[in-house]
Amino acid sequence: MPPTGTYRVQVRPDFDLKATAELADYLAELGVSHLYTAPLLTAAPGSEHGYDAVDHGRVNPQVGGEDGRLGLVAALRAAGLGLVVDIVPNHAGVAVAAANPTWWDVLKHGQGSRYADWYDIDWSRGRLLLPVLADEPDALDRLTVSGDELHYYDHRFPIADGTGDGSAREIHDRQHYELVAWTRGDAELNYRRFFAIAGLAGLRVEDPDVFAATHAELLRWYAEGGVQGIRVDHPDGLRDPGEYLQRLHDAAPDAWLVVEKILAPGEQLPPWPIAGTTGYDALAEVGGVFVDTTTEAFFDTLDHYLTGGETSWPNLVHDTKYHVATTLLAAELARLSRLAPELDAAPGLAELAACFPVYRTYLPFGARHLARARAEAGRRRPQLIATLDQLTTRLRNPTDELAQRFQQFTGAVTAKGVEDTAFYRWTRFTARNEVGTDPTKFGLTVDEFHDAAQERQQTWPTGMTTLSTHDTKRGEDVRARLAVLAELPGDWTEVIRRWVRIAPLPDPSLAHLIWQAAVGAWPIGRERLHAYALKAAREAGTVTSWRRPDERFEAALRAMVDTVYDDPALHREVSDFAAAITPPGWSNSLGQKLVQLTMPGVPDTYQGTELWDHSLVDPDNRRPVDFGDRRALLARLDGGWQPPVDATGAAKLLVTSRALRLRRRHPELFGTYLPVFAQGRVGEHALAYDRGGVVVVATRLPVGLARHGGWHDTALSLDGNRFTDLLTGTDVSGRHIPLTDLLATYPVALLVKQ
Repeated sequence: MPPTGTYRVQVRPDFDLKATAELADYLAELGVSHLYTAPLLTAAPGSEHGYDAVDHGRVNPQVGGEDGRLGLVAALRAAGLGLVVDIVPNHAGVAVAAANPTWWDVLKHGQGSRYADWYDIDWSRGRLLLPVLADEPDALDRLTVSGDELHYYDHRFPIADGTGDGSAREIHDRQHYELVAWTRGDAELNYRRFFAIAGLAGLRVEDPDVFAATHAELLRWYAEGGVQGIRVDHPDGLRDPGEYLQRLHDAAPDAWLVVEKILAPGEQLPPWPIAGTTGYDALAEVGGVFVDTTTEAFFDTLDHYLTGGETSWPNLVHDTKYHVATTLLAAELARLSRLAPELDAAPGLAELAACFPVYRTYLPFGARHLARARAEAGRRRPQLIATLDQLTTRLRNPTDELAQRFQQFTGAVTAKGVEDTAFYRWTRFTARNEVGTDPTKFGLTVDEFHDAAQERQQTWPTGMTTLSTHDTKRGEDVRARLAVLAELPGDWTEVIRRWVRIAPLPDPSLAHLIWQAAVGAWPIGRERLHAYALKAAREAGTVTSWRRPDERFEAALRAMVDTVYDDPALHREVSDFAAAITPPGWSNSLGQKLVQLTMPGVPDTYQGTELWDHSLVDPDNRRPVDFGDRRALLARLDGGWQPPVDATGAAKLLVTSRALRLRRRHPELFGTYLPVFAQGRVGEHALAYDRGGVVVVATRLPVGLARHGGWHDTALSLDGNRFTDLLTGTDVSGRHIPLTDLLATYPVALLVKQ
């Protein structure tokens, strides 16, 4: 059986496996069926996330090692829970060479290493380039020799046998690797990276021996019954995701298998042997149905006023992707180009990647996306048509290495160009700037949501659904509060036009992003907002960036944020505005939470989000969680306390626990999906559906509902049976249930047929 609900915990050195095991009883009481952890294999020293594995044969000793894992499994079994683990097949951590024994061996023995085939290295380019030196002419003069190692400050590298005589520089010149300036990495590296991160080297899991070696420990846990589910990180980086997933499924046939696959609008998931995705598509649907779709033009007008121009999302995405392809990923582009030496291939390949409408294809599945990219690239660059045609002929062939590597390339280009760049430049309404969401899709109608939910029930009913992850750009309750702005476009226009004058910033688009983050996460401490603003500015890359920080602009950015706190009148106005949109934001939060927990799919709850969580992008969303507070509140709820909808967040905990418990105890009540409609004056403010014995009701667009004076005569059309609302304990019956009564306590209801 698949899980009925998962709970994601960021296992890390400061919250290790022992601390995680101590949550087992709480998670069982909360109602989940499975704990879902961050990667557990040995990661780079000090890693706070675990996605930089350095040893695939051991549990990370920094989080408790094998004893910690066994303790966790025992605690989960005692509580009646299963375990879902996150795995990272695409890359390994190489930033600390000495921590990774296989990488160390490759550095020492070069192509003669027994691990040389583990990593995706282009040995035809000569020595393995490592971008670790400072960008200064005499950097190599700072090398020293210590025993059989070369040292560059804290960096350590092996010396090949028989090459240790002479000066440090002479020794360096005899090695299988070459240390180069960090600035040369993007353009010259000869190993595949994860995105543009030189410290994460691509693994060749398409090789059965590499797969076997890197998955043996995981599969041992599975064989022993210690793992029931697997989440696959970034499958788009793999040479052949379908082949990989088939191999993994064959090795763990009973495991619940989900993949971190981001689907573009209208894109279908390939017919892989998996349960589904990790739920970003569901996130987009749930968030969208709580947004007023009628006010998009107001935000277009405001964006034009703030920026002085009109921004085309397709053109912006094209330009950011092309920039990424030709700069951050220039080394990967050059490697692709060398596979077509008869052409000046780089411009055509970069243009095709920039025009790609999805993350990647999985040839032969998805070949139509390549055709769309070819058509758009030809429209934009007609002078390249001949080259594009020759390239496309090869890129359609799934056995051609150029096609195989191009598929890996386009996913990285899209992730870096859209999620990590364009999302920080297109800022008209950031509630929709989320991973897996098309920000030009301002919102969803109720009918559109029902259509998507019914399709999910028919196609991938046991895939994961989510509202927050460690990769989301802002927390679920931030987005829920920002959705209120779509109901108050005039009010938002009035205050933002005033605020940008009081606290100016040379980049008005970025300023709009920061102001939305501020009111969405308010009250947010100064340092948290400083950190977010700096990251957002460098990700946007319009004035400052990670590689070329602009100190003058960043000083202006700090001054803008400081004004929010140091100008008493402005601080009070921001506080008052945030306070005004907070109650309808709570309504949206409860609605989207209940919908995500009960819609088709397996719901995941990200750590801490059972209460209000106004986190921003990582590392803000990895902050410690007060589980003691959550335990105490859950105990009060189970003692009969009926919490108000207020700042404690206990109402959200009530919704979360009651929905998760119901799914765990009665999964048979969630086997279908039928829309339920409200009749009356304001029926469009209700979202309701029947899952096969459970009827879910949520309020949408609460500001508009209040303007209408409430529900009036609006009633829910049911089948005449008696139902109990698990949130209030109230019994209701009849064919027409007045919403003014049903939703008198909470803006949501969870009705179970008696």
